[in-house]
Amino acid sequence: MQYTEFKNTQKHLPLIVSADILRFARNRQVILNQLNRWQHKGLVLKLKKGIYQFNDNDRELNPSREFIAQQLYGPSYVSLEYALGVYGLIPEGVADITSVTTKKTAHFTNNRGVFIYQHIKPKAFRGFTAARDAQGLSYFIASPEKALVDFFYLNLSRFKKADSRIFKESFRFQNTESLHPRKINEWTGLFANNNLKKIVKDFLQFQKEESRA
Repeated sequence: MQYTEFKNTQKHLPLIVSADILRFARNRQVILNQLNRWQHKGLVLKLKKGIYQFNDNDRELNPSREFIAQQLYGPSYVSLEYALGVYGLIPEGVADITSVTTKKTAHFTNNRGVFIYQHIKPKAFRGFTAARDAQGLSYFIASPEKALVDFFYLNLSRFKKADSRIFKESFRFQNTESLHPRKINEWTGLFANNNLKKIVKDFLQFQKEESRA
C-alpha cells in the first residue's frame, strides 16, 4: 500500500491503531514494515507501540492530549496534578498528563508530551466524568474532589506533619471553597486508609480557615 492510499483511508480517525489495521491485512508484516518506514520518514508519529498519529500536515483531526492519554493506557482517567491545574486548585498548569489506572504504574514519552499513570485499586476507580475536547473526542477526568483525594493518596509520604499550613505553603492550594467536603469524605472512604483520612481531616480544617480569611 502506498502512503497516500493509506492516508486517505485513515486520516479521518484521531489515531492510527495498528491492531485495527492488521485485523483485515493479508500480510501483517508488510503493514508493520510500512508503518516503520513511514515513521522514520516523519510521515507518521509513534505514540507508543501499536499507536500512531499522522504528522501535523497530514492529519485532519488534532486530538487533545487528554484524549490521547486515555487511548495510550487504559482503563484510566485524568487526575492528580494535571486535573488540579485544570480546575484551578493549584496556581500553575501542569505540563505532564497525569492519570490513574487499575493497571500497573506506567509512563510514556512521545512528541505529544509525557503521560504518567499511577495505580489505584479497582474499588477506588470511581469519581470521574466524561468530557469532550475541541475535536469532540471523549475522555474521562476526575471530579475536583476525586482528583484531590487521588493526589493525597498517591503522595502520602509528602504529608508527614499534621500541619494544615502545608496545603498553602508547600502545595499552594487555592480556590478550595469550590470543593464539597461531603464528596471529599466519600471518595476518601473508598481507599480505607487511616493516613489518608488524617490528611483529609487536616485539609478540611485548612479549607475552613481559608473560607474565613
